[in-house]
Amino acid sequence: MKKPAAESPATNATVHVDARIPMGMFFTLTGTILTAFGLSTRDNAAVYQKSLGIDVNLWWGLPLLVFGIVLLTLGRRGQSRIESGRK
Repeated sequence: MKKPAAESPATNATVHVDARIPMGMFFTLTGTILTAFGLSTRDNAAVYQKSLGIDVNLWWGLPLLVFGIVLLTLGRRGQSRIESGRK
């Protein structure tokens, strides 16, 4: 019985993705949704009655959006370094 040949690094199908990219996408999407909801409901005082009139969707959506964009930016820089190192 023949042994299977070991794969060489050139034919290895592993994917190298910086983890900050999908995390940044998640936080950017969540922040965008919260910010849009906060902006669309900021004139409705009944929605924010329990939170002392503070538009928490807007004020939490903005930091999540900024954090997601920072993660995406850093992830893209890291991904380009990974790709340039493999060439």
